[in-house]
Amino acid sequence: MRLGVWMLSGLLLGLVGAHFLLPDNGYVLINFRGYLIEMSVPGLLIVLAVTYFAVRFALVAWGWPHRVGGMLAERRRRAASRKLTRGIMHIVGGEWSKGERLLTQSVRGSDTPLVSYLMAARAAQQQGHRDRRDEWLQLAHEELPDAHVTVMLTQAELQLEAGELERALATLRRLEELHPGHPMGLALLARTYRALGDHSAQLELLPRLGAAPLDARELEACALDALSARMERADLTHAEAEALWASLPAPLRRAPSLIAQRALSLERLGHGAEAERELRTALRSAWALPLIEAYGQVTGADAGRQLKRAEGWLERHPEDAALLLTAARLCIR
Repeated sequence: MRLGVWMLSGLLLGLVGAHFLLPDNGYVLINFRGYLIEMSVPGLLIVLAVTYFAVRFALVAWGWPHRVGGMLAERRRRAASRKLTRGIMHIVGGEWSKGERLLTQSVRGSDTPLVSYLMAARAAQQQGHRDRRDEWLQLAHEELPDAHVTVMLTQAELQLEAGELERALATLRRLEELHPGHPMGLALLARTYRALGDHSAQLELLPRLGAAPLDARELEACALDALSARMERADLTHAEAEALWASLPAPLRRAPSLIAQRALSLERLGHGAEAERELRTALRSAWALPLIEAYGQVTGADAGRQLKRAEGWLERHPEDAALLLTAARLCIR
């Protein structure tokens, strides 16, 4: 573009010089609807060049407000980005008040207002301002209605952290109505039911937790709480225990703590031989403390053979305290 302008400028200067220096400048006659225009050839070229520059200037002037608006918008975006970064840095450093202020200031002109509002909500909660937390969450929903799942998950998580269990449950149930089976929603629902001690709801939820982002330990602990409460009931029948066990996801049926809990329940129901077989099979796959302890509390079909098995294990694990206790129990029996 600059090269073209310089070339046209040079041509224009050359034409001006030719107009005054050449003895024969040529002749141009334009007849347009009765109007006659006479000029030399260099004069015509000068007029064309001037017209070109005039048109370009008009086009630039026409687009200038848009350019200025774009420059100002870009400046606002950069300022908002700097405030967002500084706000997050303050929050990571535990300066909740400064972080919240900068994050809310970064909303104007930002391409990511949702991030600012959600982080500000967390900062407000850390300061104990739950009303302000809810205000930021509401603004996040109004700013980006399509992000309602993200907002509701954040809201439920913050309510759960703050001990607002009933409110968290209401939020998660509403999310479940809108988006049934959302993995993170199921994970938070499991944590909420566990915090509330609602074992029946936990048991109903367990078969759906396969895709929930819960680590194995948390999932196992959640299942153990619910399973223990149900299997320790005095009115539990063997058929109910079998149906309950079959309803669990396969990974949970391989968890040592759950196998041990099931074995103890079978023992209470008078099915000690079945419990002993299942514990023995499980111990071949995993040498785990809950299985070892439970083995000494169930009554197998042959108490002497059960003791011999424990003594055989002691040869390989002579310093295992749990196994020593189990062997002692079997000796007493």
